[in-house]
Amino acid sequence: MPIEWSSITLILAQSEAGPNVFTYFSQSNFAGQCIIFALAVFSVLAWSVMIGKYLDLSRLRALNINFERKLADVNSVLGLNLKTQAKGLGPYAMLAHGAVTAYRRYRGGSAEGEVRIRMGHVENSLQRGVAQQTIKYESKMVLLGSIVTGAPFLGLLGTVWGVMDAFGSMALQDSASLQNLAPGVSGALLTTVAGLLVAIPSVFGYNFLLTQTKLLITELENFASALADRIELEMQGEIDDAEPEIE
Repeated sequence: MPIEWSSITLILAQSEAGPNVFTYFSQSNFAGQCIIFALAVFSVLAWSVMIGKYLDLSRLRALNINFERKLADVNSVLGLNLKTQAKGLGPYAMLAHGAVTAYRRYRGGSAEGEVRIRMGHVENSLQRGVAQQTIKYESKMVLLGSIVTGAPFLGLLGTVWGVMDAFGSMALQDSASLQNLAPGVSGALLTTVAGLLVAIPSVFGYNFLLTQTKLLITELENFASALADRIELEMQGEIDDAEPEIE
């Protein structure tokens, strides 16, 4: 059966001439068009935050794993001298550097009470370090959560506003018909579609990144606890070596 190219061309022309997103956008009122532009900006911002946050969390996890492996080969944590290298080695290195610095800052003796005070300084340093790194882990999540929550409401606002304008314009006409009302309503509904297109990917990305962030924070707290135990054992070992043996 021969292909009728004229029929195919006619079908394509009719589909191109039919209603599409650009048609609905042109039928939206000024407020709806502004809201769609705002949602487009929020969509770009949300994708930038999600991609950047994922890459950042992956980089921090790789740094933590690498430092934890190196720390396992070190004989003494208290002998570490990270200084300015700690920041580039990741959150775990920052915790270790802060704990060792707190240990060296206290100039007490080897009595049991003074050792307890020194260990308190170390634990306080670890707690502050965990809090600081948690803030870094959770950075930009508030912005992404705001986009997830606000995008559907912003789209709904554009729809309600557009429908209100459509019915208001119908009231000024002598005769009301569905053909006169439909373009304004379809243009108004476009803002709700735009809001959902922004919110749906963002909510999946937000939940995934939030889960990864909580997992990293839990791993950070576990590392701080294990580091405190190791420092305490090394301190106790130094005290035992310093005590004279009784013959």
